Amino acid sequence: MNFPIKIGILSDTHGFVHPDVVKLINQCDIAIHAGDIVDENTLSILKPKQKLIAIQGNNDGHLTQLKTVEKVALPGGLIVVDHGHTHGRKQPSHDSLKNTYPDAKIIVYGHTHKQLVDQDSAPWVINPGAAGRVRNHGGSGCLILTIESPQIWLVIPHIFNQQ
Repeated sequence: MNFPIKIGILSDTHGFVHPDVVKLINQCDIAIHAGDIVDENTLSILKPKQKLIAIQGNNDGHLTQLKTVEKVALPGGLIVVDHGHTHGRKQPSHDSLKNTYPDAKIIVYGHTHKQLVDQDSAPWVINPGAAGRVRNHGGSGCLILTIESPQIWLVIPHIFNQQ
């Protein structure tokens, strides 16, 4: 893989992805969807340059072809994708996620629909927020992770106004 590597991270689309999120994700090398897809046709509009990785959320039991957890090895570390709902009902516990995946560099979760980037201690815990219309707290969100080198990983949050 050549640097930089751009990874678009989204979650909680619930059958709709904001067009500006789609545009940003489709410019990335890899896209990661952290669950609650609901309508699998929404995945078909996500066309990253290399690979789309998606997992089941708590509303995706019908998407049996998807795993509940994915691990993505990249230069400089491991990304673990877990929707988060089994780590605390309303608010997934960062301690629970970190204890479950201590070898990760970044743990990606969704479920809360609230964007968050916690880089205070390893592993980092990030949530892209809701990329759709449902409970998106005033705007659809996603995160862009840029891996400049194995040592330099940058997470940039994006929020787009309601449609």
